[in-house]
Amino acid sequence: MSLEGCQAEACAIQNCLLRNDYDESKCRTVVQELYRCCQRFYEQQGTAARSRCCPLPHVLRDKMRQDK
Repeated sequence: MSLEGCQAEACAIQNCLLRNDYDESKCRTVVQELYRCCQRFYEQQGTAARSRCCPLPHVLRDKMRQDK
């Protein structure tokens, strides 16, 4: 993970959506990868850190709960 905060994972989502005619159900795995990356980002940088690729910490927690 770079200091850019999960940019590669966010780009992977865009690429997946493009390859799959924007069928989000086919990109679930790459979305989960982004969430895991963002979780590590906040663990390492603290919850006050910001990344343009990651949802805010409280939104991330909700998203990860929904994906279980």
